[in-house]
Amino acid sequence: MRILLVGAGGVGDAIAKISARRSFFDVMVVTDYDITRAERTIEWLKAKHGAAAIEGRFIADQIDASKPESVTEVALRHSATHVMNAVEPKFVRTIFAGALAANADYLDMAMSLSLPHPTNPYAETGVKLGDDQFAEAGKWEQAGRLALVGIGVEPGMSNVFARYAQDNLFSSIDELGTRDGANLVVRDEEGNEIFAPSFSIWTTIEECLNPPVIWEKDKGWFTTPPFSEPEVFTFPEGIGPVECVNVEHEEVLMMPRWLDAKRVTFKYGLGDEFIGILKTLHQLGLDSIEPIKVRTAQGPAMVAPRDVVAAALPDPATIGPRMTGKTCAGVWVTGLGKDGQPREVYLYHVSDNEWTMAEYDSQCVVWQTALNPVIALELLANGTWSGAGVLGPEAFDAVPFLELMAKPEAEGGYGQAWGLEER
Repeated sequence: MRILLVGAGGVGDAIAKISARRSFFDVMVVTDYDITRAERTIEWLKAKHGAAAIEGRFIADQIDASKPESVTEVALRHSATHVMNAVEPKFVRTIFAGALAANADYLDMAMSLSLPHPTNPYAETGVKLGDDQFAEAGKWEQAGRLALVGIGVEPGMSNVFARYAQDNLFSSIDELGTRDGANLVVRDEEGNEIFAPSFSIWTTIEECLNPPVIWEKDKGWFTTPPFSEPEVFTFPEGIGPVECVNVEHEEVLMMPRWLDAKRVTFKYGLGDEFIGILKTLHQLGLDSIEPIKVRTAQGPAMVAPRDVVAAALPDPATIGPRMTGKTCAGVWVTGLGKDGQPREVYLYHVSDNEWTMAEYDSQCVVWQTALNPVIALELLANGTWSGAGVLGPEAFDAVPFLELMAKPEAEGGYGQAWGLEER
């Protein structure tokens, strides 16, 4: 396996760091528009594992993710068998097309962007997350290539948990409810708590301000206003109760394609401050991705307001040393157990920032996201998972993934225990 990793930001950097401990691939080409970011990742790997262990196995290169021909050229030049997309979802369509043109398999952690319904956005769907990719499934099947989409943590691990619940825990499912919460705190140099999102603010704005999608068996997909249906959900391992609200997310668009449930939802624990900031950005038009003319000292420039917001905030990849706490991702499942009796469980994984920083020099949110595509790549490399077309994680048997994830590193696994909490 020869992997082209597109993007050396927080998640891409963590993917390389996790992969460096594994032996399932031959070469990983770490790329970025700014090649110095890719080179920085590889220098860290050399310092951690020794130059001899990294030299030739990890290669840095430059790429323009906005151009499919650039993705194709770099993939072909390095004989890539798999293209791993680790950049913002606005580049999904170009990387997706470039990988297919290079006759390579493809993986991503977020899917092609949505467009709200033009006249009734808070009741009806427009272009849904992933629609553009699912529309290309026939081309991928015809080429005999696999696009494994949504294989981060959410979507990704949450989808694996949902498949596991259907196959092993339930005879019928009322709701698959992805629930994400944390008790993370970021402080400045003086110790004051500050606003610093732990994941890409560009992606966070996209998820949180678009109309959330819900799926129900008798209605199909429909939308609600942002931050609707607040509920307090109690997260495990000391995180505790967090208010969660509906957010647009891929799980709701993916799970019903392969899994049988009466209702599918996604709720995220944002907090009042975060919701207030997002609403203000929207009111000011600072969530827009359409470039506007801005006067600068060097003359007029066309700039997207959302890109300005992202540039003004701390890079999520750099806040790890100033962050404390844990993040939890999982799926709350209700229905009838295998014995026909009512059952309610929460399947989850918790990532502790203190541990991820000590082990990988990566903050916990990006590290938890990066873990899952590496596990998936290993399952593809050894033939445990295989397929063609555009498929989500729930299209594959969940047991090998969860076994490899939980098995101790000394025994060839990833040493990441997952939890199952009866409720």
